[in-house]
Amino acid sequence: MYLEIVSPEATLFSSEIDAVTVPGADGEFEMLNHHAAIVSLLTAGIIKIKVHSQAHLDYDKLHPEVIPHVSDTKVLTLAIKSGTLESKDNKIIILAD
Repeated sequence: MYLEIVSPEATLFSSEIDAVTVPGADGEFEMLNHHAAIVSLLTAGIIKIKVHSQAHLDYDKLHPEVIPHVSDTKVLTLAIKSGTLESKDNKIIILAD
């Protein structure tokens, strides 16, 4: 599945992923491949991006706000203040503040 996270200033993340966990308005939820189409408001919290392999990621080119998780190198984290998520046909777009 493909994830793109954009802010008003820049594209923060854009790559194939295995899963993403987001802070939804009604609580945290995780999305995997073939998730049903959804639109959701996001609240302040941490987005956790799970990647299968780091081979396709260039850590030097990652936005500075996207941080590798301390204990799990296959997880990247990004703090947001709020946002909107849309998922359809294995593509997730997050508009984040």
